[in-house]
Amino acid sequence: MTGTTGICGAKILDPVNGTEKKADVLIENGRIAAVGELDESRCERIVDASGLTLAPGLVDVHVHFRDPGLTYKEDILTGAAAAAAGGFTTVVCMANTKPVIDNPETLSYVLEKGKETGIHVLACGTVTKGMEGKELTDMEQLRRLGAAGFTDDGKPILDEKVLRAAMEQAARLNVPISLHEENPAYIENNGINRGAVSKQLGIGGSPAEAEISMVERDCRLAEETGASVNIQHISTAGAVEAVRRSRQKGSHVTAEASPHHFAMTEDDVLKYGTLAKMNPPLRTEQDRLAVIEGLKDGTISIIATDHAPHSAEEKALPLTEAPSGILGLETALALGITCLVKPGHLTLMQLMERMSRNPARLYHLPCEGIQAGAPADLVLFDENEEWTVEGFHSRSSNSPFLGRKLCGRVRYTICGGRIVYEAE
Repeated sequence: MTGTTGICGAKILDPVNGTEKKADVLIENGRIAAVGELDESRCERIVDASGLTLAPGLVDVHVHFRDPGLTYKEDILTGAAAAAAGGFTTVVCMANTKPVIDNPETLSYVLEKGKETGIHVLACGTVTKGMEGKELTDMEQLRRLGAAGFTDDGKPILDEKVLRAAMEQAARLNVPISLHEENPAYIENNGINRGAVSKQLGIGGSPAEAEISMVERDCRLAEETGASVNIQHISTAGAVEAVRRSRQKGSHVTAEASPHHFAMTEDDVLKYGTLAKMNPPLRTEQDRLAVIEGLKDGTISIIATDHAPHSAEEKALPLTEAPSGILGLETALALGITCLVKPGHLTLMQLMERMSRNPARLYHLPCEGIQAGAPADLVLFDENEEWTVEGFHSRSSNSPFLGRKLCGRVRYTICGGRIVYEAE
């Protein structure tokens, strides 16, 4: 559906312009033509949005679509369908595909295939060649060819000289560099927090220090280079505090939290097994509350899913052998409402800031809110609807939230003026 669309009676929640009001919206030629009272005679389709909230489309700066190379888990088309079902109109794909995105050909493949979807699919290039942490890619060339930013997500960059050079280059290019913060020297059997649960299971696990030590180092490097550095999927109280101190010094450090790290703890590994295994792992209740506090005070300014599909066969392996990661796109908004808004940690406006405005600003994306002339990239959702997670648009189904009742459901996702998802 690409024609003129009218949205009637929505509660508009615009974190870009800080406005909250009830109004109609007219969409024409991929953009918002008017906000106010609707002339229905101009519309090819009318969407009754009574009782629904209209917000800018969600932006996820951390997804794994497994394409090229691992498409039995997910591909760009199924990943984009999952994103649309979750209310996301823009996603940033990580570069740890096979082959990795360290060359123009692979970058071009992802970006061109992304154009076949109904949403905006962006991609990062790797920081280092082959993600080996030794030699920088041609960051300037990859940026010129469309790389949104740079990351070796999935692997930490251990060589400080290499990372400093990368930050200096990223600062020159005015793009973010996003970092996976786990020092393997501390870790035995990753994916499970080192603590009471790992001890009970007889697994070495990953201690908090594996993350904290690297976050402290990389905050220091960010302060020294002036680079825009994004700490990915932050999970520990100590790392949150390190980011808080760095930001107070005036650094350009941001941090993202994944929904599972504010919704779950290490105890869930005992209940869900490999479906609760991820890198970095689920931590303690103290860590979970510290992540929520970071989201509340702005230390953590972005919610990003780390959408990580895996096959059922892979997740059926023993805990120490199964891959880490869970799906995230289709449950993220509901988890934000259920775990952050309903308990009073964040307002709905603040949640939208962390799921749309702030991630868009990190990557210098169009961010005009809901006003005449702005791109019609929108999500329409019922913040109070309870629903049970019964299945996914993703090719995979590795989620501990299957069967869970959540609050807040996406009803429509609109991208470029087109309805790309409509709930049944």
